[in-house]
Amino acid sequence: MASSNFVDYVKIFCRSGKGGPGSKHLYRDKLTMKGGPDGGDGGRGGHIILRGSKNHWTLIHLKYARHIHAGDGESGGLSRSFGKEGDDKTIEVPCGTVVYDAETGEFLCDIKEDGEEVILVNGGRGGQGNWHFRSSTNQTPRFAQPGEASIEKTVVLQLKVLADVGLVGFPNAGKSTLLSVVSAAKPEIADYPFTTLVPNLGIVAYRNNKSFVMADIPGIIEGAAEGRGLGLRFLRHIERNSILLFMIPADCNDIQAEYNILLNELKQYNPELVDKQRILAITKCDMLDDELMVEVKKLVPADIQTVFISSISGMGIPELKDLIWTEINKESNKVVEITHRPMEVAYHEPEEEIEEEEEEDEEDDLSKYKGIGWDEL
Repeated sequence: MASSNFVDYVKIFCRSGKGGPGSKHLYRDKLTMKGGPDGGDGGRGGHIILRGSKNHWTLIHLKYARHIHAGDGESGGLSRSFGKEGDDKTIEVPCGTVVYDAETGEFLCDIKEDGEEVILVNGGRGGQGNWHFRSSTNQTPRFAQPGEASIEKTVVLQLKVLADVGLVGFPNAGKSTLLSVVSAAKPEIADYPFTTLVPNLGIVAYRNNKSFVMADIPGIIEGAAEGRGLGLRFLRHIERNSILLFMIPADCNDIQAEYNILLNELKQYNPELVDKQRILAITKCDMLDDELMVEVKKLVPADIQTVFISSISGMGIPELKDLIWTEINKESNKVVEITHRPMEVAYHEPEEEIEEEEEEDEEDDLSKYKGIGWDEL
């Protein structure tokens, strides 16, 4: 998919449906003059519902449809008949979508599974008809309860892709090349920094028809936490990964220093990422002869499993797959639980701000209901 079609951040304005008012009807027919109250309850307003869908993998379908309104409930009728409920509005989102309140930054919910549903905004309750307010001292109440008002909320949807292993490295470390070799993914590859502008996913085939998912994100540079390069915008996509594969080219000046820089940038973004299982891959090893290989092995960090690979010649690729498969199947790495921190309200993604739609709703004259409201029940 083209980079312009990859949308992982959307702000939408949601409005649930209003509850329908209760009926004030009094029963009358040709044989009954004073049949008493028989007004029915109003219908519930429509909910705004989020549903996980495996048929979506970006939020592009919401980019230009960012005002979501549910249907209003209808009024109650005679013979204690209920009003029709308002139509719910269901928003399908890809699995891995996280929802935040756009005004406060508060974490609201997380959609992980296909078919999982969460009520994002509740519809207003329908008002009770005058049938409920009859009593021995007021046998013909000529008032009913109004329906609850609709709820308006602006939310931010962020996509955090689901993958087994995430690739972390500087620009031109060979991440996209590795993904193109071990999977059918076709990321853009070039000899200049920041060729990869959006995350790429690939399904890596393993032995006996087994497979795992690999995620490639744009390169990180020192100072990304301060917004340098592409900043930390795409680091959310490796929060759900079981393990992290650090990739450092063999021709870099200092392997240990680059590894520490990458680790520090992850820690500044989310300290929980440092606790994930890590593997180090030294790339572009086809340029090394035996003597240089011995020297490079002395420079790698001692506290991490290291594999020397070359995506061009295929050197070390089978060993890397074996190591990844072993790690992602460990019980300690299968459960990926992350803490969703509150979103910074001052943080803005590079897209236009949403303008809330203003509609003039007729205000209910509550005086005719004699003060019967939801708060008094």
